[in-house]
Amino acid sequence: MTRTILRRSRVWSFPAVFAAVVLAGCSGASGDSGTGAASPSPSQSSASATPTPTPTPSAVYKPASAEGPAENVPLPVMPEEAKVESKEGLEAFARYWYEAANYGYETGDVGLVQAISSPECVTCQKYYEVVENGFKDSDWMAKSKIEVQDVHSDFAVTPENRYQALVQLRQDDMEYYGSEGHQGTTESRPLPSVQLVEATLEGGKWIVVNVATIKAG
Repeated sequence: MTRTILRRSRVWSFPAVFAAVVLAGCSGASGDSGTGAASPSPSQSSASATPTPTPTPSAVYKPASAEGPAENVPLPVMPEEAKVESKEGLEAFARYWYEAANYGYETGDVGLVQAISSPECVTCQKYYEVVENGFKDSDWMAKSKIEVQDVHSDFAVTPENRYQALVQLRQDDMEYYGSEGHQGTTESRPLPSVQLVEATLEGGKWIVVNVATIKAG
């Protein structure tokens, strides 16, 4: 099977870049029943109590590998701070956006990213294509994880009413597997990269409208 592997842009001297750019139950009985039967002793009462249920073990997360796709991937939850219209809120939101992207790389489900991204975000559309290709016909992706190392925003609004944040990150190689084994790798670069994330406030929540690579590692 021929696969079209799309290289995801990766996102260096971090602060300098941003200057150039304007996330009990009741007891059985009480009293005498009239039959002359003795009341149960304390030890007998204790033995008849409902036993404490044994906790059900949580499903164990298993990362993707050549043997198969990831299992029981934890669902990232947007922190409350990422819903606030502030510098800190935007920075927390940007971090969450990449967590949502990582969830897609592991599961093939891009719904979390789609819910917080505009249809006009070109990089977002390319991301959807990469994940769709990676999970086509029961195939899967491995590694691919984005590690966010720093986020900074001056919380200044652009003429297009967009707020900007710079994200310094690195990404693992993107590996592709299927029933026939290893199908390809998109190699990462060894140094961190910087991406510009632009977001707007729509209906009281942040929406990503653009993700652009400022410098690839």
